Amino acid sequence: MEAGMLCCPRQRQVLFLFMFGGVSLAGSGFGQYSVTEETERGSFVVNLAKDLGLGDQELVSRGARVVSDNKQHLLLDPHSGDLLTNEKLDREKLCGLTEPCLLYFQILMENPFQIYRAELRVRDINDHSPMFRDKETVLKILENTAEGTAFRLERAEDSDGGLNGIQSYIINPNPFFHIKISDSDEGMIYPELVLDKALDREKQHELSLTLTALDGGSPPRSGTTTIRIVILDINDNAPQFSQTMYETQAPENSPVGSLIAKVSAGDIDSGVNADISYSFFDASEDIRETFQINPFSGEIVLIVLLDYELVKSYKINIQAMDGGGLTATCTVLVEVLDINDNPPELIMSSLSNHVAENSPETVLAVFRIKDRDSGENGKMHCYIQDNLPFLLKPSVENFYILMTEGGLDRESQAEYNITITVTDLGTPRLKTQHNITVTVSDVNDNAPAFSQTTYTLRVRENNSPALHIGSVSATDRDSGANAQVTYSLLPPADPQLPLASLVSINADNGQLFALRSLDYEALQAFEFGVRAADRGSPALSSQARVRVLVLDDNDNAPFVLYPPQNGSAPCTELVPRAAEAGYLVTKVVAVDGDSGQNAWLSYQLLKATEPGLFGVWAHNGEVRTARLLSERDAVKHRLVVLVRDNGEPPRSASVTLHVLLVDGFSQPYLPLPEVAAAEARADPLTVYLVVALASVSSLFLFSVLVFVAVRLCRRSRAASSGRCSGPEGHFPGHLVDVSGSGTLSQSYQYEVCLRGGSGTSEFKFLKPIIPNIQAQDSGGHSEENPTFRNSFGFNLE
Repeated sequence: MEAGMLCCPRQRQVLFLFMFGGVSLAGSGFGQYSVTEETERGSFVVNLAKDLGLGDQELVSRGARVVSDNKQHLLLDPHSGDLLTNEKLDREKLCGLTEPCLLYFQILMENPFQIYRAELRVRDINDHSPMFRDKETVLKILENTAEGTAFRLERAEDSDGGLNGIQSYIINPNPFFHIKISDSDEGMIYPELVLDKALDREKQHELSLTLTALDGGSPPRSGTTTIRIVILDINDNAPQFSQTMYETQAPENSPVGSLIAKVSAGDIDSGVNADISYSFFDASEDIRETFQINPFSGEIVLIVLLDYELVKSYKINIQAMDGGGLTATCTVLVEVLDINDNPPELIMSSLSNHVAENSPETVLAVFRIKDRDSGENGKMHCYIQDNLPFLLKPSVENFYILMTEGGLDRESQAEYNITITVTDLGTPRLKTQHNITVTVSDVNDNAPAFSQTTYTLRVRENNSPALHIGSVSATDRDSGANAQVTYSLLPPADPQLPLASLVSINADNGQLFALRSLDYEALQAFEFGVRAADRGSPALSSQARVRVLVLDDNDNAPFVLYPPQNGSAPCTELVPRAAEAGYLVTKVVAVDGDSGQNAWLSYQLLKATEPGLFGVWAHNGEVRTARLLSERDAVKHRLVVLVRDNGEPPRSASVTLHVLLVDGFSQPYLPLPEVAAAEARADPLTVYLVVALASVSSLFLFSVLVFVAVRLCRRSRAASSGRCSGPEGHFPGHLVDVSGSGTLSQSYQYEVCLRGGSGTSEFKFLKPIIPNIQAQDSGGHSEENPTFRNSFGFNLE
């Protein structure tokens, strides 16, 4: 086989260190290892751990592996560090005639990332014997050939190389010829048959010799062929080629049948001695399988396609032989022209399809590119898309590293499709694309986010325990466990709030439940915080506020404050018979523990001793006379007033009023039978207390009246006629007797004007100057009366 069938290029490697972006690529001076061919699979080559100066198990921790451009001939045991053969290595198949036979490979390691380049030399063993292409070679020699003439013979071929290749040729002893070994310009030896003694066809017209080729193995191997020498009569002139060297070019895409070259030789002889035939001489099998020569025209045509990447040139020896057996040779040098017929190749050495987000300058892939073409056709450009957050960095020996340019955000984009494009600079340009799908794995970098910062929930009081009152919701932009949200309650800001007994939250879905029945009258509203945390490491969380408003339910009936309902004796209201229609008898004061419309109260006269005489105002509970009183009206009246709220359903309460009609406050107060009976049953101590209180009150009242009379007398001289004068005659003290037995004296003050100059004294009942309780509650304001100035010129407050 020709040296043009070189399988592995020979080149000198040097120490190279390449560092960038936190990644180091170390191309060490070749680690040179060797192994003998034909050794069994799994044969030991070298211990890489020791050779590289690495510690135990460091090859495992750094993920060391062996990569090569072609078939994986070696395998690495990372635990022991041994580099072993992956198959039987046949040097002849791997390298042909090239010597030394070198296989190049790389050792890739991570953490940190490094590349060690190495070569494996396959040592040849003598496992092939020399072989001649023909078992017999016919050599025609003129009988007048001069002594010392040399005839070149076809050499033998030996697949082994180096010392195991062909080293010498010998021929069996004979008196006519010996073998001379010559070197060719291709670095090979070939035999020449040298004539030692003149031939005589008449004595011997044919000779048979045995040519033996010996290699340099131990023991040596040999191969033989028979040289049959035919002694010819004299043919004076041998053929002559027009030129001894033909040079031609053929594009590698030349079709089969293309004319490569045409050789031509002439012979000045005539007849049969001038008939010339052409043939290949000492041509290799590769040449005979690629070209064909026309024996008559000398045209050399192509019989298979050329491949520049396999063989870049052919050297063809052509022999021209005339009819007399004389020959001449020439050489045809065919240069194969490269065309851009090979797209670039991308050889992936390391690939990772997953990268964690927020991980800048992370190595995803390490690959090598190559183009079997040459010149501009073999120059390459490698790139990826522009709109991706990835970076392609060149390294040594056409290695490239694909890495992240910055931190990735899975929430923005969880997957990237990267297309690595390699184009050559030939015409037309060829390209190769390699698609990589990179998945961005999630990192817990997003806290859960509530749908709103504040939630307002409403629940009606008297709810059933474990009632679902609402939900909170939070989402997490992460994925997997980083997006699984759990909910919990935060400790309340007010330590007095028993939050743990009021509400609970479902940790999985954020549903809130009331643990017990709520009472609006005890707790109108409360507020607490909720935390949403994911299950990442470390966990992230966020907070939201929840305000719970308790809605009022009509669960409280109205309560009557006045007249009191728990006294031992009912209150009696006194009404003078001279009262006009609309006279204020009393006012029913009631409250409701509820709120809103549940606390809106209305009053209604439910029963009356004499219907139509009294009326109750529906909104303020004032009991007034509906008409003028007459002598025929009964003295004692019993009124039942119903107080009702505006709830749904409404609740109510009732109160009983006792009204006593009197001709004036001078009329002795006649207690009702029920009151008399109650007083009769009263405790003597109570009677004593009442008598003492009445005495003190009477003495105080008398002192006030005396003081008033003195003041009136002093001012009467300066009083104008338009003012009220002092009373003439005796002023009956019983008319101003306001005892504790009535209700108006306790809750109201009246403006009183006493006029003199008439035969009788009169009371004039005016509006109250102290606002009632119900008016304060319902109206939100009270009436203000100016200080009353009586007709005698002094103020009564």
